[in-house]
Amino acid sequence: MKAFGYERATSPADAAAAVARTPGAMFIAGGTNLLDLMKLEIETPAYLIDVNALKLDRIERTGDGGMRIGALVRNTDLAADARVRRDYAVLSRALLAGASGQLRNRATTAGNLLQRTRCPYFYDTNQPCNKRLPGSGCGALEGFSRPLAIVGGSDQCIATHPSDMAVALRVLDATVDTVKPDGTTRSIALDELYLAPGNTPHLETVLERGELITSVTLPKPPGGKHVYRKVRDRASYAFALVSVAAVVQRDGSGRVAMGGVAHKPWRIAEADAQLGSGAEAVTDRLFADARPTDQNAFKQLLARRTLDAVLVDVKG
Repeated sequence: MKAFGYERATSPADAAAAVARTPGAMFIAGGTNLLDLMKLEIETPAYLIDVNALKLDRIERTGDGGMRIGALVRNTDLAADARVRRDYAVLSRALLAGASGQLRNRATTAGNLLQRTRCPYFYDTNQPCNKRLPGSGCGALEGFSRPLAIVGGSDQCIATHPSDMAVALRVLDATVDTVKPDGTTRSIALDELYLAPGNTPHLETVLERGELITSVTLPKPPGGKHVYRKVRDRASYAFALVSVAAVVQRDGSGRVAMGGVAHKPWRIAEADAQLGSGAEAVTDRLFADARPTDQNAFKQLLARRTLDAVLVDVKG
């Protein structure tokens, strides 16, 4: 690991300003992803701004009946919160499907959203990766692509976003609240947070330099049956090949988001509208623009069967 400077931020605006004015600076909270990347010298920050003391660790009701989740709320605490388990059960279930208990004790809400891909070419510094080193190429396109994206990718990158929590937040219509280095704030719909890889896969979000996530806001609970189902190569501590977050109402209408298939949680309104027609109709719409490789084409059928199992669970 390369040497770095360190300081503790005293306010969200100060933290944002510190990262913006300091070359090579990054935020650190739980560090469950960043420290691994630093050890591999994939990330080499010259300076770390510790945000753990910013009191962004609260879960609060909003005036319209929704919920505001602080950026520093630990995954364990969020999954265990009685209000989350009752009103946003798909979120609690998604969190418990991710990582290990030890990691959930440290991992934060904002860090979970901003974690980097687990594509093997991103993690192997001897291999080409446009996300890690722009212009070096994408080894996955002609190499090992089984766990990677089947939709939303490009000729430069087919990496997937690894978060389980983000898939549940997408189906709940979450927004991300931030503060910029000049002290101004904004709210970003979760679907708009992530950038498609296009020709610049190293640019992953719309966040500006130094912009700090302060909370995630959920609208009023949607009701209905909440289900999160994750399919992976082993029973625990593995990232999704395909995951499904669904909220289904008594009349059969609802919402579906999928993980493990794209650079972000994958949800399309037109697919939601097909939910009453069954899993095949939904996945046909979700993957209308799919460009799978020979190795990961199975994900389309796996996604349909996983959603089918979710719908059976809902009816049961």
